[in-house]
Amino acid sequence: MARNQKRTSTNGKWFIPLFLGGLVVLLGVLIFLNRYTESQDKQAQADLLKDMPNWTQIRGDIDTSKGIEYDKQPSLGSPDAKVKVVEVADFKCPACMKWSTGDMKLFKEKYIDTGKVQFFFMNYPFIDRDSILAASAGEALFHQSNEAFWQFADKLYEQQGDEETIWATRDFLSDFVKKNVTGIDYDKFAEDFKNDTYMLDVKLDYKVGGSLGVNGTPQFFINGVHQAAPQKGETRTTYERLTEAVEAELAK
Repeated sequence: MARNQKRTSTNGKWFIPLFLGGLVVLLGVLIFLNRYTESQDKQAQADLLKDMPNWTQIRGDIDTSKGIEYDKQPSLGSPDAKVKVVEVADFKCPACMKWSTGDMKLFKEKYIDTGKVQFFFMNYPFIDRDSILAASAGEALFHQSNEAFWQFADKLYEQQGDEETIWATRDFLSDFVKKNVTGIDYDKFAEDFKNDTYMLDVKLDYKVGGSLGVNGTPQFFINGVHQAAPQKGETRTTYERLTEAVEAELAK
């Protein structure tokens, strides 16, 4: 009996080391698989970037001396409005998405729809190279229809992908426009988008914004005056800062 108990006790001593060894092996496998997956994801993102535009590839004459050319920007509201507001934005920017899907609706109701403000959109695609591609798609639509541009912008923000990943690819944007934008010649859009017909317009917006002090998004110009980004410790929301400036212009 004593021998049996001793044998059982000896066998039990092996169990814990074997169990711990198995855990170590399993943990190693999981770490390997996680790193492999991350590597594959990074490679996939790198492969996507190969087909993305960059600023050096977009060539042509750029003249920033005219500043913001309002007639070349998508707009909302009356041309007779006393105040002109330009939003400088990136379709991949989470803060731009928050503005577009949130307080912009209230701002439109209070100022744009009442004829007090004419509102413009200007590209500043700085987050990644697919930001440039999304802006190019928007420009191709705008050159067909101002209304189509705003359909695109509103719905793209609603379906915005992760800021850290490349999601606004040519395939995604082409399919997105087909499913979400009405009242256009889709074949014409597809041709312009494929040929980067309006890519130089995107670069012009970006260069003009930079020349006027833009360094992020969303930022705004009110009657040509740049509203700088919020300072550290700023407690006012984008809506509050913007409406205060607009009200000051309306009061002049």
